[in-house]
Amino acid sequence: MTESIERPVHDPLLRPAGLRGVAADLSSDQRAFKNVSWGKAMMWIFLLSDTFIFGCFLLAYMTARMSTNVPWPNPSEVFALKIGGQDIPLILIAIMTFVLISSSGTMAMAVNFGYRHDRRKTAALMLATAALGATFVCMQGFEWTKLIMEGVRPWGNPWGAAQFGSSFFMITGFHGTHVTIGVVFLLVTARKVWRGDFDHGRRGFFTSRKGHYEIVEIMGLYWHFVDLVWVFIFAFFYLW
Repeated sequence: MTESIERPVHDPLLRPAGLRGVAADLSSDQRAFKNVSWGKAMMWIFLLSDTFIFGCFLLAYMTARMSTNVPWPNPSEVFALKIGGQDIPLILIAIMTFVLISSSGTMAMAVNFGYRHDRRKTAALMLATAALGATFVCMQGFEWTKLIMEGVRPWGNPWGAAQFGSSFFMITGFHGTHVTIGVVFLLVTARKVWRGDFDHGRRGFFTSRKGHYEIVEIMGLYWHFVDLVWVFIFAFFYLW
């Protein structure tokens, strides 16, 4: 007769039944739940909540657009820019999108060099990202000024449905505020990286732990999120 081999209770091959089994599965990944810093976890929670806010805004925009009986303004006409005596549709928006997407590349490289503790290249790339973000905000300000001078208001516009102005200013303004805040934090963090605060563990804003460049990665998460949201705004407002 073969003797049955009893496994100890703590054997990982024995999965408890019911809710205890679910809890065992969730607690088995030590890296996902025990080695994540509070800063990174809080940024993910913030981005999740911001996703709901932008999602509600875009759903409200779709509802307003599909429910109105008045024709919706044509984006190719509203967002055209006169160059050389000719109206070129969406040229400014295309440049804005290129600038913001390019800033994601420089931010990704900054995070990469941050992992390598190369503070000069990290700071330079963060400054380049901030410059691209500031350029985007300036172009958005030019776009707002142009539309306001042409008669677009939150309560109406000369091209059709009155809901266009309120939806446009609310959503693009909310996104532009995110970009502006990101630019400010990029400049502050780049200055700290350049001074070597993270190498020497100098006490201060996000610089209390010596040798950690995690704040650069956290800024990268925020910046990539802002860029991703712009892709949806671009598709909803300018291509639809």
